[in-house]
Amino acid sequence: MNLCRVLGTVVASEKHPAFHARKLMVVQPLDEQQKPIGKSFIAVDHSSSAGKGDVVLVMREGNGVRQIVGDKMAPIRSIIVGVVDAVDVPGPQKP
Repeated sequence: MNLCRVLGTVVASEKHPAFHARKLMVVQPLDEQQKPIGKSFIAVDHSSSAGKGDVVLVMREGNGVRQIVGDKMAPIRSIIVGVVDAVDVPGPQKP
């Protein structure tokens, strides 16, 4: 799973049938402090109703994604599986 922020949506009038009626979002990976890391990518929103600016959990493993969408042949690699309410990372321990 990856922690990401939704940057926006993708609209495509022509797309693979596996993407029909699925919302496509541009997401930016984040570190544990919610700072951007790496390159943005496209993920399918799987009924989480995520919107621009939301912090989300993204699964980026094709086989697991295909199990979630229920299609063994779907060419979908990344899927948003939840909207994050809070991230709690303890700070460094003081001696």
